[in-house]
Amino acid sequence: MFNGVSVFLVGMMGAGKSTVGRLLAQRLGYQFLDLDELIEQIGGSSISDIFAQQGEAAFRDLESRVLAEVCAYTRLVVATGGGVVTERRNWSYLHHGLIVWLDAEIETLKSRVAGAPGVRPLLAGGDTGERLAGLLAQRATFYAQADVRVPSEASPAEVVDLTLAALALRLKEDADG
Repeated sequence: MFNGVSVFLVGMMGAGKSTVGRLLAQRLGYQFLDLDELIEQIGGSSISDIFAQQGEAAFRDLESRVLAEVCAYTRLVVATGGGVVTERRNWSYLHHGLIVWLDAEIETLKSRVAGAPGVRPLLAGGDTGERLAGLLAQRATFYAQADVRVPSEASPAEVVDLTLAALALRLKEDADG
């Protein structure tokens, strides 16, 4: 359907990038990669440990280096970290494929991250809803640069259908000029 062009999923933590990404990869016959999981493998520790021991700047640098390697491949669906869009250089890597912003309401994000295992360093030390809203306010203009924006409030299977439809429409619009 997309001639082997990779798909990069961006959006806030809890938007469903990993869950939707796995299903989308299956539907497309692509490989699925979770950028955060790769970072943990390459970095040799959890993301929360990288943040705690080396700081956010070191994490973002490692994230960019891993993304630079990943973007060289085709036929991938890549779930990125929520902040990947804040680094300017990452956009050149993301543009090797189609970029999908999975967008969800703050209350949905809050309930999803509360039920998800693992520590989220950027949510530490405050009200989760307020922290998420603050992060979204900082990142929304970056997310808006994606090729398509897909609401991710529905079930993962429905979000996959919406994503495929949105990407097909975008490609048709690009082809029609």
